[in-house]
Amino acid sequence: YQALYVQSRGALKRELVACLRTGRALRVPRARSRQRASGHVTSEVMISERPAEVADRAVPGHWEGDLIIGTNRSAIGTLVERTTRFAMLLHLPRMEGYGVEPRVKNGPALAGYGAEAMRTALADTITSMPEQLRRSLTWDRGKELAQHAQLKIDTGVAVYFADPHSPWQRGTNE
Repeated sequence: YQALYVQSRGALKRELVACLRTGRALRVPRARSRQRASGHVTSEVMISERPAEVADRAVPGHWEGDLIIGTNRSAIGTLVERTTRFAMLLHLPRMEGYGVEPRVKNGPALAGYGAEAMRTALADTITSMPEQLRRSLTWDRGKELAQHAQLKIDTGVAVYFADPHSPWQRGTNE
């Protein structure tokens, strides 16, 4: 004897929606996410305020940086010197307790690679370099460098941010 099991209203849909990559039934338009202001970027740290010597690549010590997030939420920071194109990789360890609890779908995008971890890794790397090679750092508008003011105090390196959606302004790193 066989019978059909009839699920309650909407139970199958909720089960299938949970399997989607984003975990939501409808996509969130990008226009809503762009309305969030990047509060850590002010006018005095824009790329237009950067000295002209950076653009012609004649003087060493001007760096470009970025954050690369890999599989299983691993991450590294990159620093590329504009004149010599010398690249340095920054180790970004996972934050304490990461991976202990089961992963929550749609949880935090970064696993401890926030502003504090990035500032610490950058400060350790930059202070290990000679003083002549510590002139400026150009970054994208990522939140991982929200503590750029403290980084400038710690290292003495001026930090500049590229214009939004302009990767060619940091072409050496890209």
